[in-house]
Amino acid sequence: MKTVLVTGVSVIDFIFQLDEIPKTYEKFRANDAFITGGGPAANAAVAVSRLGGSATLVSRLGEDDIAKLIKSDLLNEGINTKYIKQFAGHKSPFASAYIDKKGERQIVVYRDHKIPLDASWINEIEDHDVYLADTRWNEGTIETLKIAKKLNRPGVLDAEDTVTIEAIQNASHIAFSLFGLQSFTNKKNIKDALKEISVITKGWACVTNGEEGVYFLSNSELVNIPTVKIDAKDTLGAGDVWHGAFALSLAEGNNEIEAVKFANSAASLKCTVFGGRKGIPFRQELENFIKETQ
Repeated sequence: MKTVLVTGVSVIDFIFQLDEIPKTYEKFRANDAFITGGGPAANAAVAVSRLGGSATLVSRLGEDDIAKLIKSDLLNEGINTKYIKQFAGHKSPFASAYIDKKGERQIVVYRDHKIPLDASWINEIEDHDVYLADTRWNEGTIETLKIAKKLNRPGVLDAEDTVTIEAIQNASHIAFSLFGLQSFTNKKNIKDALKEISVITKGWACVTNGEEGVYFLSNSELVNIPTVKIDAKDTLGAGDVWHGAFALSLAEGNNEIEAVKFANSAASLKCTVFGGRKGIPFRQELENFIKETQ
């Protein structure tokens, strides 16, 4: 079984399904609702576990009831939570998510920015086949990617608008969201933005763009790997699932193109189920989906 160490944010999501995202100051009633674990790193770890890998999660929590919910859910998913650090006197993160009838989402997240930032303790963790980090805890991100680099293992960066040059330069694989790429480069054109990233790093870089799939440069030309067309019920966490599936596929020895196709299918399948993390597929489900949609 391949091992993936995932560093970053873990939360509890309070999800509400509505016909439309609220735009006025009044009371709204949800058509459906769900409470589940969430967060980029935690969702990616669950994706790794459900898809047949072994996931270790490195994250920071407070000592509160939210932390108990987060850890309980992760343990039920088979995640190694030994390296989730808890800090007395601090709050664990949580989020409220509105999902409309098209599956699009709006999220409000609370994170305690006073939780200690030190990440040196990550060096105490045993070696893994692949390392994955989001950008919400820069110190943890860089420490994780430096370990991957030292061990000559893939170091995958889930790059959002909070990404730093140092994190990019320490990653072997950089996967931006479209918003993250445009925010970091200040360029709207995907090809121009990716070219700017190629000046910063020799690592393999791409950008995920929802139903349009993934874009990357090959010999300075823009290449697109599309997603499977589905009836989206809930896009919450789709990017997180993509990163977890991509990292696991690399751990299994696949190249970037194969890993992107695998991750695209995993993220697409996740979007067909309402409930955030509830929709993350298991390996057999995903293999059946891939066979049906090829």
